[in-house]
Order: sequence, then C-alpha cells, then structure tokens
Amino acid sequence: MNRIILMVLMAVSIVVTQGCATYTTPASGVNISSLTDVDIAALMKAEPASGFPARIAVARVQASGYISRTNSGYGSGLYSVVTTRDIEDESDFEKLSSLAMVGGVAPLSRLLLPSELDSIRDLRLSAARLKTDLILIYSIDTAFHVEGTPLGPLSAITLGFLPNKKAFVSSTTSGALIDVRTGFVYGVAEATEREEQRTTIWNSSDAIDEARMDAEKASFKSFIGEFENLWKSTLAQYAAKKSKDAK
Repeated sequence: MNRIILMVLMAVSIVVTQGCATYTTPASGVNISSLTDVDIAALMKAEPASGFPARIAVARVQASGYISRTNSGYGSGLYSVVTTRDIEDESDFEKLSSLAMVGGVAPLSRLLLPSELDSIRDLRLSAARLKTDLILIYSIDTAFHVEGTPLGPLSAITLGFLPNKKAFVSSTTSGALIDVRTGFVYGVAEATEREEQRTTIWNSSDAIDEARMDAEKASFKSFIGEFENLWKSTLAQYAAKKSKDAK
C-alpha cells in the first residue's frame, strides 16, 4: 500500500512540475553612458583623434551575469561582453564593412578582454590591441509584455497557464561610436522593434524564446540602418575637417 501511495505521489509531482514549467526572461541591457568616465571635465576635454578611413571594433555589452537560452556574457564587474553572435546576421556586419571610409570591422574576442569589466576604457584598451581607430559599443534591452503589463528582466513566465491575451516582446538596440584613443563620443544610435502574438502561442519556452529572437534580430537590423545615418554625419563633420586640416 505504501508503495502504491508513493508511486501516486511521484506521478502527481511529475504532472505538477511539467504544468508549472517556466521561462525566465533574459537579463537587461546596459546604459552605455553610465560606463563612461565619471570625470565630466575629462569628458569635455576629449577630442576626436581618428583618421579616415577608420578601422572599427565592435562589442556587444549586457548586464553583468547576462544569460539567455542562446547566449551568455563574458566577464564580471559593471557589465559583461557577449562575444558570440546569435541575433546578428553576417550580412549586418558586411553592411558595416561596406560603408564609405570604413577600413575594416573587427569583433572583440574574449581573448583580448580582461575578466573584470568596470568602464568603457577596458573595451578601448582591447580595441587598441586590434589596432582599430573607433569602437562601436551596443547593447540590447528586451522587455516582455502581457496585456500592457511589463515583465522585467529575470522574470519567470509560467507556461501553460497564460490566458488568451495579447502579448508582445519589444527589443531596443542602442549604441555609441567612440574614439579608441581619446574616448570621444562621435554620436549614438538607437532602434526599437517588437514581435506581437497571443499568449496562447506562448505554450513552450521555445515559442517564447523564438519571439525574443525575432524581436532582437529585427531591432539589431534596424539599428544598423540608424548607425549608417550616424556614420554619414560623422564623416561629414569629422572626416571633412581632417581633410581640410591636412591641407
């Protein structure tokens, strides 16, 4: 009898565990401006030093301890660096490389990064080792919403019990173009996209994560378009000035 009761309890436990499966939303992005030097006077004195054509290093930064179902961040401290591409297409970086006056695009690998990341200076030092002139730093911030109610980073979404309501995932990619030598900020770019569905489609972790991936991919692709505009204005203001000063 005791054995039968034990088997029943085990079966009930399995059903409850399966029915209460959850999806945990990823950690947040990073406010890039909060990683710059805190000395305002030093920031105001920073001047552009890059020549053109320019080589550009690229780094994706996320919250410290960042993890998703498809990726994770490297390093501890104020932020982490995601060195593996999951939502970025190769065509996106080919577009960057093909822009006028771009001498090349190089991703930062963890081999060049310190384990403790406390400011943008850490990324600039790594970019300098690659002999790049500029560094494009970007972060992706993703939020989940059900009927207008936001579910913040590291929220647990219980599967199988969501009502039939409207849900969407919004993703914002924001970035800054920075001079490797001086820390001068040439400008910023940002783009937001969202993936809208009914919560009945969110019946598995894979389904929810697919919505996240779609929103983040669309957001990053739009960001590349916004960066193209930033790059054109950068060339108009700084490359033209360099050419004039050289004469």
